[in-house]
Amino acid sequence: MGVENTMAQKITISPVTRIEGHAKITIHLDDDGKVEESFFHVEQFRGFEKFSEGRMFYEMPQITPRTCGICPVSHHLASTKACDKIASTEPTPTAHKLRELMHMGQMIQSHGMHFFELAGPDLILGFDADPKIRHVGGVIEANPELAVKAVQLRAFGQKIIQKLGERRVHPIFGLPGGVTKPLLSEDREWILSEIDQHIATTQTGIQIFKDWAMANQQMVDEFAVFPSAYMGLVQEDGALELYHGTLRMVDQDGEMLEEFDPCDYLEYIGEHVNPYTYLKAPFYKKRGYPEGVYRVGPLGRLNAASHISTPIAQSEMRLWKSINDGKPVEGTLYFHYARLIETIYALERARELMDEPDILSNDVVNPQGEISGEGIGCIEAPRGTLFHHYWTNPHGVIERANMIVATGHNAWSMNHSINMVAKRYVDGNNLTEGMLNRVEAAIRAHDPCLSCSTHAMGQMPIHIELVSPEGEVVDTIHRD
Repeated sequence: MGVENTMAQKITISPVTRIEGHAKITIHLDDDGKVEESFFHVEQFRGFEKFSEGRMFYEMPQITPRTCGICPVSHHLASTKACDKIASTEPTPTAHKLRELMHMGQMIQSHGMHFFELAGPDLILGFDADPKIRHVGGVIEANPELAVKAVQLRAFGQKIIQKLGERRVHPIFGLPGGVTKPLLSEDREWILSEIDQHIATTQTGIQIFKDWAMANQQMVDEFAVFPSAYMGLVQEDGALELYHGTLRMVDQDGEMLEEFDPCDYLEYIGEHVNPYTYLKAPFYKKRGYPEGVYRVGPLGRLNAASHISTPIAQSEMRLWKSINDGKPVEGTLYFHYARLIETIYALERARELMDEPDILSNDVVNPQGEISGEGIGCIEAPRGTLFHHYWTNPHGVIERANMIVATGHNAWSMNHSINMVAKRYVDGNNLTEGMLNRVEAAIRAHDPCLSCSTHAMGQMPIHIELVSPEGEVVDTIHRD
């Protein structure tokens, strides 16, 4: 972690560590060394929407996963769902289940990696631990047995993806109307044989979080705790849904704001551009910005859902709902607990899918119809709600693309969280590395994927400095 302290007026944390992508945090101090305001700057720009133009729509499930190597499956499946609409087709029942199974593999591997390998060092080793050991290597040294099980958990999710899509990263599986191949009987048996041990590992993770939270209750209760709205996919009865459902948005008291078809997202969601970041901030249009900000991802989904349809995850969901007496859970650190509850759901849901009578059917693709000219795909990526929206000409060539990526929905939340944490823990006169790690941890709790979620609208702001070998700034170019 690089830290710049300039004339005791600004602290820069660059890069933010143990996240996907590139970002920095600036903490602005007053004359007394107290925090005035902090900003989360996402500095990278990825132009997938623009350079998708001119491609055939059916290429998109293989192009868009290249946005990221952490959650390519989410982009692959959201894109495939959009292409179904453009091709005027629907997946067969078996193909629908197999796509969902691949998505469960994605949730398992991503959530498992984040808790045990990215967030875990803070909880297992401590926020003030020496940064030389406060990483996955330190976790291995502190608890090698747990570390091995955590790696196996992630590997299980990746192997599900590989068995369906030929490879663990950037799979080849979904296509308009279905998938490329059926599930093999031996792969079904292997998946079933592995699930119980990985549920046990996840339950160990839950106990680690609960023990830590009990020992650090004051921190949990004051670490970026704030009200907001929450959004996530739900089933018809309000249960948690990760693959295919309706979008529910609730307010800070848990009261329904909206429940709508994801294909109507543009009627409800706008995007606000802030000058200090390339990450746009979505908001609920009826309330405007910033009054209409909301949170997504594990915290948002569990707050929006009424219950979970699988038994072990539901037993934890009951405890979740009791944290704030049935109202939404507001503490940012509870993202970690919610993430593990969803991991159990994904494991249980994978078992349910394996028990479906048609899961081994060879009927895995439907014929395509006429080119409709427009398609929207929505899925709950590990980090939150993901939209892929494509417009084509009559021949199926992409003329315009829009992607609202999971991390983007939490743009305001991440900035607000680091501001709250910095004001609570950072003292410019007695600065410690642990103080700054707490600020980073506020971002880490959201598990952002910044390569996926950066995009710009209109002209990009640019500030370029030409620096001599001696460190002197000899020229600058600035464009708002």
